[in-house]
Amino acid sequence: MNINERAEKAVAMKTSGMYNCAQSVTAALADETDLTEEQLCQISAGFCAGMGNMEATCGALIGAGMIAGLKTEGKGTLAKTRQIQEEFARRCGAIKCRDLKAITDGKPLCPCEECVRNAVLIYGEMMGL
Repeated sequence: MNINERAEKAVAMKTSGMYNCAQSVTAALADETDLTEEQLCQISAGFCAGMGNMEATCGALIGAGMIAGLKTEGKGTLAKTRQIQEEFARRCGAIKCRDLKAITDGKPLCPCEECVRNAVLIYGEMMGL
């Protein structure tokens, strides 16, 4: 599965209503790790809605960082997650859930589906997929 297909899988998972943003990203990238989709969904369950209150970092971005940590085995992860975060902010306009969901001109700055898509695509670009 290529990175675009993974991104669309993540969006489909998010729009199904059965996965939060972090779970959608981690599950779509499960083959990058030694963990199952189910295990990754359990680990990332608490990282939705800006860690449950919309005030913190977007769950999709957190999910991409989690997978980067697993993929790099913790070696150089900080640099990779910084790159992912910077590109996410550039594409989405913010990194905090509250800011991403702020309504302007009748729509959010970046809808959850786009955050999920961008997190997977950016992960792929930064990790050379």
